[in-house]
Amino acid sequence: MSAASEGDYYVPHGTHWPIIGSIGLATIAVGFARFLHGSEITVMLVGIAILIFMLYGWFGQVIDESISGLYNKQVDMSFRLGMGWFIFSEVMFFGAFFGALFYARAYSIPWLGGASNNDATAWLLWPDFKAVWPLLEAPMADKFASAKEAMGAWGLPAINTALLLTSGLTVTLAHHALRREDRVWLVYWLFATVALGFLFVGLQALEYSHAYGELNLRMDSGIYGSTFYMLTGFHGFHVTMGATMLLVIMIRAMKGHFTPDNHFGFEAVAWYWHFVDVVWLFLFFSIYVWGGSGGVIHE
Repeated sequence: MSAASEGDYYVPHGTHWPIIGSIGLATIAVGFARFLHGSEITVMLVGIAILIFMLYGWFGQVIDESISGLYNKQVDMSFRLGMGWFIFSEVMFFGAFFGALFYARAYSIPWLGGASNNDATAWLLWPDFKAVWPLLEAPMADKFASAKEAMGAWGLPAINTALLLTSGLTVTLAHHALRREDRVWLVYWLFATVALGFLFVGLQALEYSHAYGELNLRMDSGIYGSTFYMLTGFHGFHVTMGATMLLVIMIRAMKGHFTPDNHFGFEAVAWYWHFVDVVWLFLFFSIYVWGGSGGVIHE
């Protein structure tokens, strides 16, 4: 393979990796369906293994192409546009769940409590209904797992907020180290970012244990439980993926794959990590501070 010139646009040859990835995803889906019906989890684990094999092989091929000099500025711009649109799609993804939370609290619950001249709902459907978020004493609470209390904001969630904000600083410091060609501090700051990311995930698992076991806050705990776990759970998944990607970037940095003029792999993961940080700030104030605070919305 020869290096690309400025007038060329590298187009890769046909590859078998998408087929392997499709087989892995299909195996995961079938295995998960079987698991839900009482079968063992073995089939799903096989699918996950196939998917990991595909990611390792395909990403390795892209890395080899990059360090071989096959990508020019046009290809680099394509990568940047692609990553930008990917992050935009993630914004829309989280926006849908934030929208569900805001609609439930700002519109649905007040309406059920009699707001907007809807007095019939207040006395006819549920006479004892109180429009108080997070609906810990909702009608028919005996029919589902009603949470005992809302999740507080100033314990583990506040600590996790500090951890993620700090990780945003460390990944920025790693970028500065990369631009001045200081590989030692580049690796140190990346290691700190990865450690902070996985520590965040560990503390979130501890928080879930507390919420599920002591507060009885579960997915079936009404609209509060479902929005709480959908938003925090998907964000935790994104932090896990982001920390894993940063770990790969750290290993590549140790091997000297990046230069001040050619390091979009690093930049792409850094963009993603800053996106995860910003989402958490919105989530912290929406779920824990504003979303977890009680208060009569309408009586």
